[in-house]
Amino acid sequence: MQFGAQLVNYFCEWDDTLATMKVVQNGRWHSLWWSDHFLPPVGRRDLEGGGALEGWSLLTAAAALTERLKLGLLVSGNTYRNPALLAKMCATIDQISHGRLILGIGAAWFKREHEAYGWRFPPLKERCDRLEEALDVIKLLFTEGNGGFADYAGKYYQLDHAPLSPACYQEPHLPILVGGNGEKRTLRTCAKYADICNIDFNNPGGADVFKHKIEVLERHCEALGRDPAEIKKTVVLPIRLEDDEAKAKQLRERRGGWLLYGPPSYVIDVIGGYVDAGCEEMMFSTVPTKPEHFERIDADVLSAFD
Repeated sequence: MQFGAQLVNYFCEWDDTLATMKVVQNGRWHSLWWSDHFLPPVGRRDLEGGGALEGWSLLTAAAALTERLKLGLLVSGNTYRNPALLAKMCATIDQISHGRLILGIGAAWFKREHEAYGWRFPPLKERCDRLEEALDVIKLLFTEGNGGFADYAGKYYQLDHAPLSPACYQEPHLPILVGGNGEKRTLRTCAKYADICNIDFNNPGGADVFKHKIEVLERHCEALGRDPAEIKKTVVLPIRLEDDEAKAKQLRERRGGWLLYGPPSYVIDVIGGYVDAGCEEMMFSTVPTKPEHFERIDADVLSAFD
């Protein structure tokens, strides 16, 4: 079992982020992640000015300042950038990191963010359609644009004899992670394009629900003629080490009971259920960006899986 640390971009300073990155780098962690938002995604106008460090800029810094960790966003919102630009950003950061970048991408969901910055927020179907077309463009640049030129004429995106040079450091190209839970579109898109599936924390509902989502993914793979073993299965979950079990139970029940809130023994048992359900990597989220939090998770939880 591998573990990833998703650092919080919000309500924190760069110095705390840098110190926490160093702790993750020196620990048992396999990967380091951020999210892709431009204001805190908490749904409260009074907190919108609380500060948000930009995710792709953080990845660029991490590529230069870390040595072994896999790096990515959970996940980059497709509506925020032209996919050809995104492919170019990916290849550059993959070069800087010597092959440690993962492209995490999704359809985008945060309407208020689009309103704040004047970006159009398409309906859900169009966002899903755009995501699939964007992945066509990105994979075309990763392959045909690698040493050659790519052409594409889609409904939303176009390429005209476009190269990707320098190309990805990883061969044949860096991994693509598709994040989300939607069984009809998102998991089908994942089956078609992704190297990694990530079930996000909005509604995993526990290891049994995770297992169900993976079974849906496998059915999409079968329909598309793809071997599901080619896709790494991952999940991102909020974690909070709370030694007072009564308090932890109360906190869990406020959110449906499935969160990783509790003493280390409880968290370890829940993770074991995900391992049994086929999870290959678990990313922890919503941990304040302070080194001591990740040091404790490493020592008290990750060590159980050595």
